[in-house]
Amino acid sequence: MARKLDDLMASLPKARQQRVQARAMELATLKDLRVAVQQTQEQLAATLGVGQDTISRLEKRSDMLLSTLRHYVESMGGKLELVARFPNRPPVVIEHLGAQVNSARKARTTV
Repeated sequence: MARKLDDLMASLPKARQQRVQARAMELATLKDLRVAVQQTQEQLAATLGVGQDTISRLEKRSDMLLSTLRHYVESMGGKLELVARFPNRPPVVIEHLGAQVNSARKARTTV
């Protein structure tokens, strides 16, 4: 059974938690993220209800839907946040992107 990231982090000593968090800020790939939370492709595949080969292909992709990426991250116990950064302005966290899309779809199908 897959372990939740929060549970795993809570079980680590504080110094180790800080090192993991610092390293997480440097990660660049989905594989790096999965390895950091100590999950295999097989474990993640079981959580998502797909085959291991699907996880392998997903980790090699350079482009994907935000909903796919969100599902991947949330299945490891994380939360995906989309941040827009502009020069000379504070960062903007874009929230409820999926909810807006779903609401628009529902409106089209009910009309």
